[in-house]
Amino acid sequence: MERFIECWEGLDDPRTGNAGLHDLHEILAIAMCAVLCGAQGSVDMGLFAKSKEPFLRGFLELENGVPSHDTFSRLFRMLDPEQFRAAFQRFMAGFSGQCEGVVAIDGKVLRRSFDRASGKSPLHMVSAWGCDQRLVLAQIATDAKSNEITAVPKLLEMLRLKGTIVTTDALNCQRAIAGQIVDQGGDYVLALKENQATLHDDVVLHLNDPASEKITAEPVVDADHGRIETRTATISTDIAWLIEDHRWPGLAAVGKVERIREIAGKTTSETAYYLLSAALTPERFNEVVRSHWGVENRLHWRLDVVMNEDQDRSRLGNGPHNLAVLRHMALNVMQKDTEKGSLRGKIKRAGWDDAYLARLMTLF
Repeated sequence: MERFIECWEGLDDPRTGNAGLHDLHEILAIAMCAVLCGAQGSVDMGLFAKSKEPFLRGFLELENGVPSHDTFSRLFRMLDPEQFRAAFQRFMAGFSGQCEGVVAIDGKVLRRSFDRASGKSPLHMVSAWGCDQRLVLAQIATDAKSNEITAVPKLLEMLRLKGTIVTTDALNCQRAIAGQIVDQGGDYVLALKENQATLHDDVVLHLNDPASEKITAEPVVDADHGRIETRTATISTDIAWLIEDHRWPGLAAVGKVERIREIAGKTTSETAYYLLSAALTPERFNEVVRSHWGVENRLHWRLDVVMNEDQDRSRLGNGPHNLAVLRHMALNVMQKDTEKGSLRGKIKRAGWDDAYLARLMTLF
């Protein structure tokens, strides 16, 4: 509990009077245990606390009994989301160490977090995913997809980017974001589409010109779940004229990845274009682009399908934001656990095996 409490240093307790009947850190510990066991909201947390009281009394005082679901709901609605996010960053600073490898930036909407009565739009969480570490490194919330561009610079400020390669989708292919990544000592591989229309057209013409100088890697073929995908990466560093014309911060190379997919006898193809701040080999470029999809497959998919985040109906106050951060922490703890097994299997085991759940809590 001492190490767990250290994670929440600087987090103010917003409750007053009788609302503060239960200890803040004990409520947070119960909530974390509940999420590790598959709880999706305050009602689940209340049921977990009641059914697991003997286990919880093994390391908690619970002087006033176990909290009710109203207690959990009230606390997470009232907690300052910035302080809660800062606590997550302190947790990650000691949990994962220095950022390294590929850091993928992407956003996700919590679909059930809207509130029609108050006109509140669904919460949009923008996350930094450590593709090599397979951990959530940082996150920040916005109230709309359109605000993701302004949220990403704040997210990058939370990270130490020296020696990393930051990847984003085309929405965040922006001069300010590229410049910030370079200024913070990182490199970037940014997806390029029509939102940068003139630059996109020039890159397409250059990479598809037979006379331009470029290097193409051998095709890489992956086959999984009935799908065969062939990816061919091409890089060009002969772009002095592009740099002169567009003045893009840190631009050192441009590249494209041609993908051919075969699914159930049908073949589709697409070509994606990218801006790079480092002259990667086409083989490494292919690996980096492929790594970016880890934020979809290993973070967003798990949150939606395994942890059922999109069905959580927490809508009031700061609840959606704070519970999303709590899920990220739980996901990281599960990922840090060295025992083999799927996330779904680990969640079930935590609910069934008190000793395993206790061991997960020692990872804080």
